[in-house]
Amino acid sequence: MTTTKRLVLAVYAPSLMGGDDRTLAAVHGMERALPGLRLDWEVTEKRQLALLPQRDEWLAKAAAQGKFPFVCNGNEGFPVMLSGLTTPASQAPGGQPLLDVHAKLPLDAAVITAAAELLERIAEGARAFWGHATPDGAALDIAYQIAPTLEGPPSPRRGLPPLKLIQHIRSPEIPYYLGWLNYWSEAAARAIGFPDPARDTELLSRSRRTATGGWIVQLTEAPLDLDDPAHLEALKRTYERFPEIGGRAAP
Repeated sequence: MTTTKRLVLAVYAPSLMGGDDRTLAAVHGMERALPGLRLDWEVTEKRQLALLPQRDEWLAKAAAQGKFPFVCNGNEGFPVMLSGLTTPASQAPGGQPLLDVHAKLPLDAAVITAAAELLERIAEGARAFWGHATPDGAALDIAYQIAPTLEGPPSPRRGLPPLKLIQHIRSPEIPYYLGWLNYWSEAAARAIGFPDPARDTELLSRSRRTATGGWIVQLTEAPLDLDDPAHLEALKRTYERFPEIGGRAAP
């Protein structure tokens, strides 16, 4: 039996405020990026799927309360889900509360083709500082870069650099880590020093600007697979290029 690979997507944005339209913008953006997708189901407290006949009104009401509830497509054969949660100021970079928006999708050919647009539309809909889209296998390895151990500091796999805990990053514009596809807002790109035409020729060949002046930066042509030595080297090389990511730069 084979396990279905998934694309894990996350963006980090300012926390929701009353009357905020970013929840709807992120949901609508995800639907536009993947034709035929409709996120109009919820999971009830009894863990059952329930159709949302007035989905947009329901989401707007939740957003007014500072919430981004879980929505999905109701298709157990091709499950797509999107939700958000708040990181309180005490646990967030720069002491500012954040909205963390997370999505999961099956990693099939259609999703791979649409992945950059999915990330861009969700990130810009949420007006995110930064975000990423990464296959779940690589995302697990990357998670070890920030996971504390019993001894204290993280102990990453595959020779990847250890990264600071989220609350120790000095500002929300600085990405905590890298992924296969990276969304860097204009502020995030400025904070990490991207782009430098003299140093970023290879990255720029797989990057594009967004409508708001941000960047979609793709580390590898194929979805990131850290069992591939070339992919692992590309990830390490990009960390070396941007020491601000993960709070590794000297103060």
